[in-house]
Amino acid sequence: MTEQPLQGKRALVTGASSGLGLAMAEALAEAGATVILTARSAEKLDTVVASLAQRRLDAHALVMDVRDEQSIATAVDEVRRRWGGLDLLVNNAGIGMRTVNPDFLTDPQPFYKVSAAGFRDLIDTNLTGYFLVTKAFMALFLEQGKGKIVNITMNHATMRRQGFVPYGPSRAGAESLSLIMAEDLREANVDVNMLLPGGATETGMIPEEHKEAIKAQFGLLSPAVMADSIVFLASDASDGLTGERIVASEFDEWLRQREL
Repeated sequence: MTEQPLQGKRALVTGASSGLGLAMAEALAEAGATVILTARSAEKLDTVVASLAQRRLDAHALVMDVRDEQSIATAVDEVRRRWGGLDLLVNNAGIGMRTVNPDFLTDPQPFYKVSAAGFRDLIDTNLTGYFLVTKAFMALFLEQGKGKIVNITMNHATMRRQGFVPYGPSRAGAESLSLIMAEDLREANVDVNMLLPGGATETGMIPEEHKEAIKAQFGLLSPAVMADSIVFLASDASDGLTGERIVASEFDEWLRQREL
């Protein structure tokens, strides 16, 4: 029988209908957790949750827009009603550079050519969304007197790369937000950590027409690279670990160094 270190744990993953979010949700469910997958599209969610359920994984769909406070509040109420609380919140929902410049990989544009609307839309999703979702779900964690939060981020190179406004600033902001959250919650028994893949990853943020060229030149990580690290961060083994920035592709070495 497969070991299930997360039996009895309840996890919610935002942006979980594809990419990194789906890979993490799948890994958590395979480890025995009850997993709530959220996204804006009910159709996409229902499809992936049905696939997970066919494998007898304890997965559930919950439509939520991380930019909409009422949508988030409704989701919090639903989680409290159906599952009685939450052990892990994974902030992953985000949109990429292609929303402001579809050719960002081959024709990067300077920040001053980014539309104000495009800037706001991406920041509202990738940064303000992390804030709004965590702020709302804190009610459950404070009631329970414990909880875990994992905020998904990206390589620091992405935060400095030419033509990467507003995506780079959104991830830099999320890292600062995470570090401050960790300090604010240090006495509340709520752990806050950051997790990133460690390289370009095969997700919808990379335009399909460029994937093969990027694979050939740099390689592309599978979203499954997040599996071992997210299961660890959800488990009792990570209790008390907070304010860490973990690179998934280097997780085994990080864990080995920590255990020395």
